[in-house]
Amino acid sequence: FDSLPPAHYKETMNTILVWMQQSETKLSMPQVATAEYEIMEQRLREFKALQSSLQEQQKGLTYLSTTVEDLSRKAPAEVSQSYRSEVEGVLARWKKLSAQLAECCQKLEERMTKLQRFQNDTRTLKKWMAEVDVFLKEEWPALGDSEALEKQLEQC
Repeated sequence: FDSLPPAHYKETMNTILVWMQQSETKLSMPQVATAEYEIMEQRLREFKALQSSLQEQQKGLTYLSTTVEDLSRKAPAEVSQSYRSEVEGVLARWKKLSAQLAECCQKLEERMTKLQRFQNDTRTLKKWMAEVDVFLKEEWPALGDSEALEKQLEQC
């Protein structure tokens, strides 16, 4: 019995594996290009919640590593190696998932910044175009009114 992990080990392993599978599924959903800031904000909130959940699951991962280390001192080499390989695979998958999640957050934040800048520039341009439209529709001064013509020339 010394060479077998406690029942809590298997429960923790299953919990983490299920959580990683669900998280990988969420991250593998195709990224739809969107020009709606609210949708992007919602997606970022989902990613941030996933990152928080990742931190919460870290305790279980630490427990698995510690348990395997304890087991490796007591169990025969082949049993110990089997569990060590299993945990190393989970750790590698965890690391990849964590990096992928961080990258998704970063890219989405960058896109949100660009979209916001574009929307601000668009609003500024539309305002300017409206002002130009008003200017162009103004009545032109009479040919003899040189002062009004000079003023209009400056505005142009």
